[in-house]
Amino acid sequence: MDNLPASDPFAVATPEALAALYAAPSQRALEKVVPKLDATARAFIAASPFCILATNGSRGLHATPRGDLPGFVVPLEDGRLAMPDRRGNNRIEALRDILEDPRVALLFLAPGANETLRVNGLARLTADPALKARFAMNGVEPATVILIDVQEVYMQCGRAVLRGKIWAGREAPAAVPTAGEMLASHLNGQVDAKEIDEGSYKQAMKVLY
Repeated sequence: MDNLPASDPFAVATPEALAALYAAPSQRALEKVVPKLDATARAFIAASPFCILATNGSRGLHATPRGDLPGFVVPLEDGRLAMPDRRGNNRIEALRDILEDPRVALLFLAPGANETLRVNGLARLTADPALKARFAMNGVEPATVILIDVQEVYMQCGRAVLRGKIWAGREAPAAVPTAGEMLASHLNGQVDAKEIDEGSYKQAMKVLY
């Protein structure tokens, strides 16, 4: 027992203690969440060659990388997302999680774009032959396709990417919607896209830390 570390006198252990350390989020940050994919979210996903899939199950939490050619995750006509499960190490931890708990979170990145796109929803697995054939690459079909009923969509500001200098010196492709375009769409035109885009980088750099 003598070898146990002393308790942290600065531990943050209650919601009240946590809230006291941070300013309240802006109204814009609270209102930018939308319940379905809009045109800007679809465009961002179409330009994204990589995302992280977060799942939860009895074996614990898992965050797995998913990547392929841009647009490998496809919005279907009914608003769901379809993601092929490409070859991996066959641990299939995320897929086992989905069988137990359908809640998933996705984080999409697009090369050159400081912003990221977050999508939360409910997932299920399918071995539908038509869907598997739709996602065939080099004559190889995925074993399964993950279908995601979208519940929340929102843009994450670019400060983490700027701090990490992930895309330093690289421009976003023209097809990737800007932060202003996404915010204007998600906030039903309550903000001016051009104004946001002209000021967002400068503002982000001012409050990077």
